[in-house]
Amino acid sequence: MSSEPSIFFSDVNERQGSFLRRTFVLGGLTALGGLALTGRLAQLQVIQAGQYATMASNNQFNFRLVPPPRGRILDRDGVVIAGNRPSFRVLVVRDETKDLDQTLDLLGRLLPDTMDRRRSIIREVNAAPRFSPVPVKSDLTWEEFARVNLYANELPGVMADMNEARFYPFGGAFAHVIGYVAKPNDRDIKAIEERGEKVPEILYNPGFRIGRQGVEKSFDADLRGEAGGNRVEVDARGRVVAEDIGGSRPAVPGKDVVLTLDADVQNRALEVYGEESGGCVVMDVRNGDILCMVSAPSFDPNMFVGGVPSSIYNALRDYERKPLLDKAIYGTFPPGSTFKMTTALALLDAGVDPTERVVCTGGYRYGNRTFRCWRAGGHGAMDMHNAIKNSCDTYFYHMCNRAGVDRIARVAKDLGFGRTYEIGIGGQSDGTVPSQAWKADYARRTGQTHPDAGKWYPGETLSVAIGQGALEVSALHLAVMTSRIANGRKAIQPRLVRSVGGEARAAAAAAPDLPFSKAHLDIVRGGMAAVANDVTGTAYRASQLGLGDIQMAGKTGTAQSRDYGSGSRGPRDAVWTRRDHALFVAFAPHDAPRYAIALIIQHAPSGGAADAAPKAREIMKTVLLKDPDMRARIERPLPPEAVAPPGADEGEAGAAPGGEVTGAAAAAIAPPAPRPAPTATSGPRPYLSEPPR
Repeated sequence: MSSEPSIFFSDVNERQGSFLRRTFVLGGLTALGGLALTGRLAQLQVIQAGQYATMASNNQFNFRLVPPPRGRILDRDGVVIAGNRPSFRVLVVRDETKDLDQTLDLLGRLLPDTMDRRRSIIREVNAAPRFSPVPVKSDLTWEEFARVNLYANELPGVMADMNEARFYPFGGAFAHVIGYVAKPNDRDIKAIEERGEKVPEILYNPGFRIGRQGVEKSFDADLRGEAGGNRVEVDARGRVVAEDIGGSRPAVPGKDVVLTLDADVQNRALEVYGEESGGCVVMDVRNGDILCMVSAPSFDPNMFVGGVPSSIYNALRDYERKPLLDKAIYGTFPPGSTFKMTTALALLDAGVDPTERVVCTGGYRYGNRTFRCWRAGGHGAMDMHNAIKNSCDTYFYHMCNRAGVDRIARVAKDLGFGRTYEIGIGGQSDGTVPSQAWKADYARRTGQTHPDAGKWYPGETLSVAIGQGALEVSALHLAVMTSRIANGRKAIQPRLVRSVGGEARAAAAAAPDLPFSKAHLDIVRGGMAAVANDVTGTAYRASQLGLGDIQMAGKTGTAQSRDYGSGSRGPRDAVWTRRDHALFVAFAPHDAPRYAIALIIQHAPSGGAADAAPKAREIMKTVLLKDPDMRARIERPLPPEAVAPPGADEGEAGAAPGGEVTGAAAAAIAPPAPRPAPTATSGPRPYLSEPPR
């Protein structure tokens, strides 16, 4: 029989001491735990109470960003050319829908056209931040808006509201200069990150738009404004229960941008282009303000606000007349005979006597090639005045190497060619002004290894002298040139933006003086006045404004768009891409210049006089009629001596005897041989198509 183990204490005091020690240790640990718990509770409830109250509030409330109203873009008279309009839209919140596909199926029954965009809608909804409403369709009709609201309770996660959408009231008239707005894309986000900047949260909002091209892009930061937000109460599932009005923050609208453009002139310019392609710029020769900068054909920027369908975009992109290309500041063309004023100033600078005559027999033999004048039978004896008036190529062929290409290039740059301008928008081309240094540099850049690859030959100067060869300019370049010649004193700088947010934009640096003498400029201006007002001028009929005694001074041009071979111009081709370009530059009034215009028609049906000059005349008439001073001059009665006598030839009215220009311009040059007085059978000469040179 075994016995159970037992523990025996030899001393009662020893047993009591061991119990007391255990009690003391356990009691101390309990006290420490209680103190720690009390301290932690005090920290949570007293010290960090505010912090956790905020966190609890954040769990209860969401702050939804609200895109701000975009700033307006106005013309010089305050006419809105880019604004905002109310738009009904339907939105979907992914996290509030039980089944996105089912929701879109139900929505498709109410709005059938949303089914066509189903895949893109799903992609946008999945990419949007949580609880962020994604627009499914904008610009709902009132019937569609009412229908969605009627069935809103049966469409979880679907809501309909009214917001502001960008709107361009003049459609394509300002499309290129203003640009358009569109959704931010991954490239926009990446560009901000590469600059080391924090990406604004509003850019992830599906309803937010940023500027693309033109003024919308250049002044996007000013036009964008500051985002606001709605503080909404949500339940445990994130669904909106109520809105906290006191916690919401209103959006700050963007700043207004006021331009120098004139809406009436801009609309008229696009109208007169019709179906033709090209660019036009109108400037105030006194201060450089741009009143018109249009490119044709154009496109409707309203299509891009909500996202243009790829089929429409591809059609615009692939159309041969390139409606997406800005032909006023980006597209470049050979200037043709509109460049002859530049060559004339270079010749005068080189000491050429403007009264020296060159006999034009229809061409000029240089080396083993004949450079032909546009008039096959020739012009006869031509001095500088008549060479400009008649656009005689032979005169400039014969004279140009007395100045040389480098002097011509220097004068061209003094007149504004070969550079871009700080007008507030990008996308400009600086064109090409050939010179000896330019050709040598071009040979290096293109890797040409022939020893003479970068050598300039005098025969190449002949092409440059009449605005051909490697010479390339934009409509803005031609407008600046014409403005500087018309101003006669200052190298006028173009200006497009008047003010931003009510603050006037700093004017360009003071324009430097032109490096040309008044006598030289008078000779050139006299030739331009004869082009438009002498009955033998190349643009006489197309330049008659019919506005009292106000007359234009201008220059036609027709530039080859291809090589005809053997120095011959060849027949015109009915195929659009094989036609020549037509150009016209002018300023008015010619006796007190105020406005200058440059107009280019790409692949025109006829030429500068037949196609470009009439269009420029109509645009210039709109400009003059909007000027109060010009209207007062138009409406005042003519002095008795200016009234044509009874029986006078209608084509001679307003011209001095012999069709010559009077005043300082005529005094600066030797008068040409007198013309026979018109007879009953002799009237204004028929239209003369301007040369391709």
